[in-house]
Amino acid sequence: MRRTSIKNTRINGEVQKELSRIISREIKDPRIHAMTSVTHVMVTPDLKECKAYISVLGDEKEQSDTLEGLKSASGFIRRELAASINLRNTPEITFYLDQSIEYAINMSKKIDEVISKQSQKDNNSEE
Repeated sequence: MRRTSIKNTRINGEVQKELSRIISREIKDPRIHAMTSVTHVMVTPDLKECKAYISVLGDEKEQSDTLEGLKSASGFIRRELAASINLRNTPEITFYLDQSIEYAINMSKKIDEVISKQSQKDNNSEE
């Protein structure tokens, strides 16, 4: 696998920042949940394609609705991206659901449960 260049890393960061702004402020689609964030963006070196990973704080229906809303608004998002970022090519954006934040929250809850059970067990053994 090829290493990501500094230029490509900079482009990824700029595209991520602009996508976040466009999704939160410009799109008026009611299917898109208010708590939607862009977690990671990967633009190909030829600037033709872009994978945008989004995280939605909500249940599965809200996540799927948000993904559908973003897919239907991808033309508008691409046009806004072209207007705000001066690139040779404006990439075709594909949205993917990022479950990593939800996974981390669930793991944190499980760790807290184990710690509380352990502390209760320790308190009972001291008595």
